[in-house]
Amino acid sequence: MPAREEMPSTIQRSNKRAQEIWSKAHDSAVDSYGEGERAHRTAFSALKHEFKKVGDHWEPKDGKGPSDQQAKGGARQRDRKTAGGVDANASKQDLYETAQKLDISGRSNMSKDELVKAIQKENRRRTQKSRS
Repeated sequence: MPAREEMPSTIQRSNKRAQEIWSKAHDSAVDSYGEGERAHRTAFSALKHEFKKVGDHWEPKDGKGPSDQQAKGGARQRDRKTAGGVDANASKQDLYETAQKLDISGRSNMSKDELVKAIQKENRRRTQKSRS
């Protein structure tokens, strides 16, 4: 099935470049692995190298690269935690600015790990709200 028909709503609400990256990676993965979860994981992995999830959509990162330990390590290791689209490798200042954009209260007193978790939680909340 073409990527356009399977594209998650968070990517549909994102810019054209994010949609192109996800679609190309998804279609290529379907050719290699077939339809299913692996194709989706591959497409999200490609997207996370250039984009981070902010609320209910994806925005360009300041620099390219893996967004968390799971993306950094490759396919063989699956025991690392994913940050759910949050650029966990970003600086604390960048995470703070994202939290500010999302109007997360208490952000000035949070550690880097707490900011990542708070952004993940707010992203899930906004995505759920957008889908209803």
